[in-house]
Amino acid sequence: MNMIQYMDENLLVKKGTEILLKELGPAETLRFICLPSQKRTESVRRHRQWQDKLDKDEFFNAVFGSEY
Repeated sequence: MNMIQYMDENLLVKKGTEILLKELGPAETLRFICLPSQKRTESVRRHRQWQDKLDKDEFFNAVFGSEY
């Protein structure tokens, strides 16, 4: 079985940025880097679904005890 060796993250970012700048130019590179991530949307949706099902009193009791 072949082992896969990944490059250092700093080198990966540097090379990736250089390639984007060369191929897309500075404006499109910045636009690409600033694109919203789908993962963030999913985590926000998941958090909101959790909040919708949450009972405030039960949650506060679990976190702060029954004294809140």
